[in-house]
Amino acid sequence: MTRKQRRLYFVVLGVLAVGAAAALVLTALRQDIVFFFSPSEIVEAKVPTEGRRIRLGGLVEQGSVAKEGAIVRFRITDGAHAVPVTFSGLLPDLFREGQGVVTEGKMGKDGTFLASEVLAKHDENYMPKEVAEAIKKTGHWQGGEPPKQ
Repeated sequence: MTRKQRRLYFVVLGVLAVGAAAALVLTALRQDIVFFFSPSEIVEAKVPTEGRRIRLGGLVEQGSVAKEGAIVRFRITDGAHAVPVTFSGLLPDLFREGQGVVTEGKMGKDGTFLASEVLAKHDENYMPKEVAEAIKKTGHWQGGEPPKQ
């Protein structure tokens, strides 16, 4: 084997090793990737949500919060559509109707979002960029310009 062939052999092995490592990392991270959707995207079935862990964000619909022991049921809306949510656990102190919220969990077969985590906005200036954009698209944005991230 000549010196040139040996060098080519090592370069090809190096490229294959880097490709294999990248494939392993992406495969491992695939389970942890969580996509964000608005209620309109979910209701209009623009995205496949069956069995996937996703984030759902919007405003807590007025008059929709119902507590049954440790289980809380409410609806998240972006002004155009609303998605029912069920959460079992302690809600953040700032959680209330009309406030921005981001939930993480999975869609149930009956169309109810089963939240494993609920995040409420932490001050009057914060709202996730995706939530603000979804609310502005429907024309229900109240106030000035959405805050910069």
